[in-house]
Amino acid sequence: MWRIKPLKLKPLIALPMALAVPAIAAPAPESTSLQAVQDHLAKVNSMTADFSQTDRNGKVLTGKLTLKKPGKIRFQYEKGVPYLVVSNGKAIYFIDYSVGDEQRYPIGNSPLSILLDPSRDASKFAKIVPTADPRIVSVEAYDPKNPQYGRITLIFAKQGSAPGGLMLEGWVTLDAQGNRTTIRLDDQKFNVPVSDRMFRWNDPKRAKRPH
Repeated sequence: MWRIKPLKLKPLIALPMALAVPAIAAPAPESTSLQAVQDHLAKVNSMTADFSQTDRNGKVLTGKLTLKKPGKIRFQYEKGVPYLVVSNGKAIYFIDYSVGDEQRYPIGNSPLSILLDPSRDASKFAKIVPTADPRIVSVEAYDPKNPQYGRITLIFAKQGSAPGGLMLEGWVTLDAQGNRTTIRLDDQKFNVPVSDRMFRWNDPKRAKRPH
């Protein structure tokens, strides 16, 4: 699908199981259902978090994630990184200010739609994936009719204080070419006030014009 050429990144479209906590010996716990995951997603109207992104080559970038339903998300990369990933509620934009390039994709074409579109019935495109650790809940989502959209594996930790008793720790995305990207989250805050102004951005073509 998309690619940020200078670092050969494919932001937010792929994840390895490195997010999972190391396996521990424990009695078989009560399994977490997909409905419990849907309940968690339904209770999250907004979220902020610090993120780290690891691409297929091991390159790591960090930044700030802001999410607001329906359909809005922003990945603001660390200072000095000329990229921005942002959705205005209708489409996701991948912006490279270093070359003045902007790529646009409908939200429904992205695995991230499971986080952004509260109207989607996850039972039609997602499933619980067994893990060795009873504290971890893993959910794989993809559209078998549109494999070109890639797939996403969401990683949750069971935590009573989080919405629905689940804390989103990150995700792994895998695109149609097999490229994997990992997002890890930290300092998650749920249902905090978020202004719609967070999802505006500067025109990358204007930013490249000589002064």
